[in-house]
Amino acid sequence: MSKRSWKRITGLKLNYKVMNRKSIKLITAFLLIMVASCDEPETVVTNYVHPDGSITRKIEMRNLENKFLLSNIQVPFDSTWTIHDSIEINKKGDTTWIKRAEKLFRNADEINLCYKNDSSANKGIKRLAGFKKTFKWFNTEFRFSETIDKELEFGYPVRDFLNDEELLYFYSPQTFKHEKDIGSDSLKYKALRDSVDFKTENWTAKDLVSEWIGEFTKLTIGKAGSDMSIQSLKKREDEFIKIVVASDKKLDSLWTNGILLRQFIGENNALKFKTEADSAVNIVTKKILVDFKEYDVRIVLPGKIIGSNGFIDSSQILLWSVKSDYFLTEPYVMWAESKVPNRWAWIVSAVFLIFVITGVVVRRIKKG
Repeated sequence: MSKRSWKRITGLKLNYKVMNRKSIKLITAFLLIMVASCDEPETVVTNYVHPDGSITRKIEMRNLENKFLLSNIQVPFDSTWTIHDSIEINKKGDTTWIKRAEKLFRNADEINLCYKNDSSANKGIKRLAGFKKTFKWFNTEFRFSETIDKELEFGYPVRDFLNDEELLYFYSPQTFKHEKDIGSDSLKYKALRDSVDFKTENWTAKDLVSEWIGEFTKLTIGKAGSDMSIQSLKKREDEFIKIVVASDKKLDSLWTNGILLRQFIGENNALKFKTEADSAVNIVTKKILVDFKEYDVRIVLPGKIIGSNGFIDSSQILLWSVKSDYFLTEPYVMWAESKVPNRWAWIVSAVFLIFVITGVVVRRIKKG
């Protein structure tokens, strides 16, 4: 099966943000294309974290139409937020509608309550904000994070398939990728992009097969023999992937007719557990077909940044893109840490040190 054929079947790409968005129908471990429109605005959520643990949360949404339906909004907000609407017109006369919303949350728990009561487009995704403040005498350290729970139970981490450079490219925001693609090293990054595309296709294929095996064995546990245990089927995972790849464009009919299932688990088991096999397909389909709309997250912390897994945007603010690829097989954690010097602690320590030194000097003088 060619890369193009597999992409056509899976509908899974590194970047989902296209006007004719592809969704997918899983057939065992493979998917068929479906097309759906998307009207979501370009959205950036910025968390301004304050020393007391409160967070000012700002959402900026931009759209080419004056269209901000709740069903297309990526993050929750309501009438308790301060909301401003405006427009921008560029030199070509194109109009961009902008909606900005802002609210002060007393703590991260209030943000989590907002997520819990979410009715926006991404309400089915489990998201969690966290804040930690640590006193270390000379400095006070702060940590803020946003975590999105994983979708697949039996998938593989993408880092098992990509090297460090490829991982950096994989997680890079789209604006960063575009700059690389049109820069002086465009040929180098084209090769890098192609490599990431190829390897993530393999990652996706293995994830889907693994997830189907996991769900199938949960449905047949206690009813099937040892040759149908998850351990036995996982050992044959690569074999199943080869069967899928060799089937190429005939996947749908081969699965419907039971041919693929018979090749994988044998004729007797295929006849006996066809219902469970189809049910596993449906379960995995719901996990893969999560209707997620992308957005970006930014974090601003007090003091000096001492650690983060984010990128620095043009405003020198930490930035993360949020895409369904990123939390497919493992939780996606966006985190940053900073420190603020405790000046009073430095002053107290300096005074104490002077006092000790002075005492030592006075003693020596008296002894002399």
